[in-house]
Amino acid sequence: MSALRWGRGAAGLGRVLQSCGRRGLPAEEGTLGVGLGPSRSSSASPREQDLRKDWGHAELLEVLEARVRQLQAESVSEVTVNKVDVARLPERGSGGGSFQTPRKAQVGAKGAASQPSGRWAEKLDKEKQTLQKRKQQLEVKLQVRAQRLAQKLKPKPLQMEPQLVSRQLADSLQCWAQGTPESPSEEQLAQALQKVPQKLSLKEEQALADRVVGAQLTGQQQKLLAFFECCLLTDNLRLAHHVLVAHHSNPHKQQLLTLAMYNTIMLGWARQGSFKELVYVFIMVKDAGFSPDLLSYAAALQCMGRLDQHARTIQRCLEQMARDGLQLQDIFTAVPLSEEERAALLRAIVKAQPTFSPPPRSPPQVNTSTLLREIYAKDSPVSYPKLHLPLKTLQGLFQEQLHMELTTSVSVESVEKAAVLTKEVMHARKTLKNLRVQWEAALHRALQETKASLARQAQEGRPTLYPFMCLLSEREFVRLLMQTLQALPAQGESLVCVAQELGRRAFSRHMVQKQQLNNQVQALEQRYTQYLHLLASDTQVAEPRLPRQYWEALGPPEAPQEKPCPLPVLLQLGRQLAEVLVQAVQMPLGPASPPGSCRLIPVLYHVYSFRSFRQIGILKPHPAYMQLLETAAEPTLTFETVDVPMLCPPLPWTSPHSGAFLLSPTKLMRSVEGTTQHQRLLECCPPAELHGALDTLTQLGNCAWRVNGHVLDLVLELFRDKGCSRLGVPPPPSEAPQPPEGHLPRDTPPARKAELRRELARCLKVAREMHSLRTDALYRLSLAQHLRHRIFWLPHNMDFRGRTYPCPPHFNHLGSDLARALLEFAEGRPLGPHGLDWLKIHLVNLTGLKKRESLRARLAFANEVMEDILDSADQPLVGRKWWMEADEPWQALACCMEIARAVRTPDPATYVSHLPVHQDGSCNGLQHYAALGRDSVGAASVNLMPLDLPQDVYSGVAAQVEVFRRQDADQGLQVAQVLEGFISRKVVKQTVMTVVYGVTRYGGRLQIEKRLRELSDFPQDLLWEASNYLVRQVFNSLQEMFSSTRAIQHWLTESARLISQAGSAVEWVTPLGIPVIQPYHQEAKFMVCGPPSSPHPSLSPRKPNTQKQKNGFPPNFIHSLDSSHMMLTALHCYRKGLTFVSVHDCFWTHAADIAIMNQVCREQFVRLHSQPILQDLSAFLVKRFCSSPSVSRRTQMAKLMETLQSVPKTGTFDLEQVKRSTYFFS
Repeated sequence: MSALRWGRGAAGLGRVLQSCGRRGLPAEEGTLGVGLGPSRSSSASPREQDLRKDWGHAELLEVLEARVRQLQAESVSEVTVNKVDVARLPERGSGGGSFQTPRKAQVGAKGAASQPSGRWAEKLDKEKQTLQKRKQQLEVKLQVRAQRLAQKLKPKPLQMEPQLVSRQLADSLQCWAQGTPESPSEEQLAQALQKVPQKLSLKEEQALADRVVGAQLTGQQQKLLAFFECCLLTDNLRLAHHVLVAHHSNPHKQQLLTLAMYNTIMLGWARQGSFKELVYVFIMVKDAGFSPDLLSYAAALQCMGRLDQHARTIQRCLEQMARDGLQLQDIFTAVPLSEEERAALLRAIVKAQPTFSPPPRSPPQVNTSTLLREIYAKDSPVSYPKLHLPLKTLQGLFQEQLHMELTTSVSVESVEKAAVLTKEVMHARKTLKNLRVQWEAALHRALQETKASLARQAQEGRPTLYPFMCLLSEREFVRLLMQTLQALPAQGESLVCVAQELGRRAFSRHMVQKQQLNNQVQALEQRYTQYLHLLASDTQVAEPRLPRQYWEALGPPEAPQEKPCPLPVLLQLGRQLAEVLVQAVQMPLGPASPPGSCRLIPVLYHVYSFRSFRQIGILKPHPAYMQLLETAAEPTLTFETVDVPMLCPPLPWTSPHSGAFLLSPTKLMRSVEGTTQHQRLLECCPPAELHGALDTLTQLGNCAWRVNGHVLDLVLELFRDKGCSRLGVPPPPSEAPQPPEGHLPRDTPPARKAELRRELARCLKVAREMHSLRTDALYRLSLAQHLRHRIFWLPHNMDFRGRTYPCPPHFNHLGSDLARALLEFAEGRPLGPHGLDWLKIHLVNLTGLKKRESLRARLAFANEVMEDILDSADQPLVGRKWWMEADEPWQALACCMEIARAVRTPDPATYVSHLPVHQDGSCNGLQHYAALGRDSVGAASVNLMPLDLPQDVYSGVAAQVEVFRRQDADQGLQVAQVLEGFISRKVVKQTVMTVVYGVTRYGGRLQIEKRLRELSDFPQDLLWEASNYLVRQVFNSLQEMFSSTRAIQHWLTESARLISQAGSAVEWVTPLGIPVIQPYHQEAKFMVCGPPSSPHPSLSPRKPNTQKQKNGFPPNFIHSLDSSHMMLTALHCYRKGLTFVSVHDCFWTHAADIAIMNQVCREQFVRLHSQPILQDLSAFLVKRFCSSPSVSRRTQMAKLMETLQSVPKTGTFDLEQVKRSTYFFS
């Protein structure tokens, strides 16, 4: 019986059994009530209906027998009545008799009480025998069907031997598999490898060429390759081989296979020393029309080396490799090999060629960039900084970090005000505890069932998620899912984000466990201890080197770095895990009710929302669950290890996949959702080209930090009270605006109803925003409290433009004013003769009070308000509170405290300061544009020229707009007349600041409208007309002041438009050699909320989004230049022994080292812009996008080439003046 029929039959049986006592006559009147209603129509086949009938009769017989035995124990008269009733039941519907009512039956039965063995008993016996026979027949049929079903569900043996297309190869394989004594297996293998498959047609040859050369894999191929690779990771090699054979044997599916997939399976068999299976795959490669490459032969030779094969077999393999045009030496240079694999490979080769010796390891490549020549020069003196900690302390910190990463998560005490342990709170915590036990058990069962189902599908030859579900044990997956459930916000999270994060964390935890099992942790410990000799304060090394250079000199890694899992596969795995979580986790509708007393509801559910005109799926927790969490007020938070700062210096970055955390894999370049092009660019980039970026990220990550405890105490005091929005301390949810309560009268006007709806929506929006800000602050402050007495490090990576970011997201120096004030350098420096002055100037800069004054005037102002500074340091919350009026209040307070400690020291020059002092670029984007165009007018506006006072470009633009307004007002333009007295620096600042980063006139108009709306005396009915007028005048003013800037922007925009219309995303290379590609494509749909078996769309290359490509190119190109300037400054500061970190175009160092950093910053800006940046960009774009165009696109390509070669002309500004500009960075 099929599973479907079995289910239907069982359901039918259930209905029969459940109907007893429900339908028909009441039980006290003696009826059985079995199926007396009208029969239902059925779509079942006649045979199935017969089976149902037999099954029902058999069950009916058992019920009747039980009833008879029950009635025989009762009174004779009642037995008689019921016997008559039962005897008449089978006759219903036959047409020959009618059913007597119970009352009539009682009257007619009075004289028959003394004859219990009447006619009804004979009919009952006869019916019993008939039903018994039918029951036996049914049991036989069911047994046969059950055996067939079990045979069908029984796992089929995995297929190892392939079905080949080539008849020659098939015959050779058969002979080889039989292994006749006259023809040894080695001879047969050599013959099989030398046979050529049947000649392909022209169409097949073209298709094969597309599979080999056509570079980019489709989404389906990505998933298939990832399936094979994951099978190797999880010891499911036989399953992978089975799926490979299934695809190879199917002509349609074989088109999906690539040489890399065959090589992956061959490599797995080679590591196990399984020669027979490896030969199967090798022959499949030939049968598919591929030519084995270096990796193919490396796997075969490695396997032979492990098995100690005969030299003649190895020699034949080497000869075949030479006939395929491959060089033996290249295996050791081009193929990533672990030390064990390299030894096995060499053992095989030496056996056949005893004189062979592998090529020496190539010397480390050296970056040849003109800009980095000084960084990597060995003939100039250097003074690389060391950490302030001794070797023994650093080794202890390494052990703590290692233990933290092995446990994969960190528990942190929450700084939220502790809840009073009332009866309600205790009950909520107990309920949560009990529910979590149930959820863990339910998740464990659901994961086992899911894995079993996926395994059956994989055994049918389908590449499922089964190996990915084996990355972790069920226990580890349950732990991961429970942490995900705990972290979901009340408003829910995008399902794509949840799925991606689940997949990433699963893969990351597997990599940690794998390194632990493969003894890589011990090797890392030895290597890292040697590396610490370079950083520790009490050790010396023979030759000073950059951290990356020193790490590489310690020898090659024990095992090649694993490639990251493709994003589509991570999404698919995460979607499967999220679906398990949704289906398995349930709770009572009333959590306070005892178990089983009310119905269960899902804790998570799917909803849809619109974000930026896109409909997206949201995974949202049930309000009852969130209420339970809120009531329980649990005192701990759980973070992933990679979300927390490191307790020891990070690993130096040595490749796009290796660096930062000790065990957890980290990407060098952050990816935009759904994009993978930049990762391929990095992998294809020569390693030496990335040295500048790798060394900068390592240097930024090596900066040691500590928490500013004095500031933290004050923030926590406000946070645990009611917060303070003015100071950036989010208030608790209890302070959120309450929506209007009560019911509206029926006669409420529609306008009033609409107003209340808007008010309700506003309150809900504000409440959600407050919750989000409060949660962000809770995470940051809890981590700060957790690390209060610790030294920690922030590993860095970069985005696709080269801009750098700390990896831990919740607690770093890139956040708000509050986040920056909580951090200070762990290593201090004496202030020296000028350090105190720089602290004072830094404080005035933070207040924003003297932006247009000279440095001397700012220093004088700080001395004038010294009483307020000291009062702020001593009585921050009860004194005059001068610090609260600053633009950056918390950083200003931290600076006040540092100045107070310094001036109260007998000799302020000896005071050891830990406070970072900032130097910020003056509208840095426009600075780069003015330098690119050698624009003298623009350069003067953004402080590239040495002047006595700092120039404020925003005030300059406002003044120019006012000139235009006066002219229009004199000509009688009404809107210009209305705007008199309203044009200020504040009104135009945001638009001027963002126009360099690609803001459109529409966006600029909205910015100006927002500023005008804040002016209470401005006529609100003219907002649109006034903002539209002003944005035009702002753009006209910028055109007047920055003519070269607008020309360069237009050239970049037009170039990007034509490139994207030709079907390509815009690419370029930064001056430091980082490859950049813009990740803006047509929207891709990720189906991540359907059932597990739902199809997924192909993630093949998508068309570029022309609008985003052209709007994004100018700002992204400028961002790549400011990141290059920062990296050059960082590397040269490190070479001079300075502590340096940055927030994009804001550079930080100790107060004593500001003068040195300022000199380096200016020198590197001049060196950067002394390069022919625009000319190099033009040449790269022409070579990349205009080479060998097709005939049909020659006209389009001609226009593109003409545009790309039309580099804007430059002015006469002398870049050397930047070196003497005081306010370039200040």
